[in-house]
Amino acid sequence: MKKAILLINLGTPDRLNAVSIRRYLRTFLNDPRVIDIPAIWRWLLVNLVIVPFRYRKTQAAYRKIWQTQGSPLLSLSEALTRRVGEKLGEEYHVALAMRYGQPSIKSVLPQLLDTGSLTIIPLYPQYAAAATGSAIAEVMDVLSSQWNMPQLVIKNQFYDHPAFISAYASRIGEFLKNQSVDFVLFSYHGLPERHVDKSGCALSCDKISSCPAIDSANAYCYRAQCYATTEAIVKKAGLDASVYGVSFQSRLGRTPWIKPYTDMLLPDLLRRGIKKLAIVSPSFAVDCLETLEEIDIRTREQWFKLGGEAFYYIPCLNDSPDFVSALAEIARTPA
Repeated sequence: MKKAILLINLGTPDRLNAVSIRRYLRTFLNDPRVIDIPAIWRWLLVNLVIVPFRYRKTQAAYRKIWQTQGSPLLSLSEALTRRVGEKLGEEYHVALAMRYGQPSIKSVLPQLLDTGSLTIIPLYPQYAAAATGSAIAEVMDVLSSQWNMPQLVIKNQFYDHPAFISAYASRIGEFLKNQSVDFVLFSYHGLPERHVDKSGCALSCDKISSCPAIDSANAYCYRAQCYATTEAIVKKAGLDASVYGVSFQSRLGRTPWIKPYTDMLLPDLLRRGIKKLAIVSPSFAVDCLETLEEIDIRTREQWFKLGGEAFYYIPCLNDSPDFVSALAEIARTPA
């Protein structure tokens, strides 16, 4: 009997039309783990304020990166899933689902329940309740209707897995061989500060400097995991401490998000004499709106307007052989 592996990514609109964009935003933003306020206020905020006023901006952003085959996040996730399946061989059945949009967890998961075991791997290296937690919660909700429960393994994070770290270090190292770069910025997806507080982080932190090392007191601190990922990649890649930094992108609304902010850090880098900048985003498994549009288009434009001389975006691991091997190793490793 085969072993099943379910890879889960965030999701994407099906099409570029307004109906699809609005439907995706409503589904995503009405998740109580994403906007964690009382249900009635969340519904009013999302459906009467955010979606009506934001969908056109979101649609324009997607239009800049949309490909012939559709959303890059979907096509790259599909390629990654296919190659992981090929790597693992006939003993495994590897499938892909999206937390929001299609193919949905609800539609894919029942197809995997007649296998010998089921391993869930959300494609978010660092744990966040709004992403990893939401995906796992949806899996458990779907499974709750099953009479017979499968043997279940959940990989809720791989931010420090040696194979993942090695894959990113190799990608950065190969890139730096061919480019003259003053500084490498590790830009991670941001979270509201209250999400970190709710994770139970018990260590003292000024929320600006690097986080303390991971231990039992901050095991679920997303910000700390991002810094841990960076330090591990930097060590593996052999980068000097003076040529890299960490920041956080993609904030939404007026509440405080984890700092420093990517867009607000750029002027400071220029004041420090940095002119040639490379950005990498290790919180994303595959390239998507937040990397291809927000970083490779908007942040690039901002950098040159501020006076930067060169800007390089280092792509995500996508379906690279190193990442395919890393995911296959993560899938095979016992819980």
